[in-house]
Amino acid sequence: MKSILIAASLALVAAPVAAQALQPAAAPSVRKDLQNHALRDTGREVFQSEVHLEPGAAFPRHRHPGEEFIYVLKGTWVYQLDGQPPVTVKAGEALFIPYGVVHSARNAGSDHGIELATHVIEKGKPLLTLADTPAQN
Repeated sequence: MKSILIAASLALVAAPVAAQALQPAAAPSVRKDLQNHALRDTGREVFQSEVHLEPGAAFPRHRHPGEEFIYVLKGTWVYQLDGQPPVTVKAGEALFIPYGVVHSARNAGSDHGIELATHVIEKGKPLLTLADTPAQN
């Protein structure tokens, strides 16, 4: 009986060590390049925002005086860019919106959605204007 208890104890101690040996080593750092686009000109400001939308919620049609770089952190978002079919972007995916293009976004998922939005806009201009408002040149 004593030898059975010793064997069982050794098996319990050895199992985690064996499992660790099978695990791949974690990389010290990982960089995930999402997008790279030439910008239109200089004299710009950068705004970066975390945008949250509840399930089914939408942000109305609008435009920016610059480019927008989107990275979806959580959920499933549908973006509608004027003149293009809708684009579905899920967590871990990115989208580029060109200078001045009118667009809207909605959370198409059943959970809270989060995107990271980076805007590179002309200095002194508002971050966005609603589509019904004429663009400022």
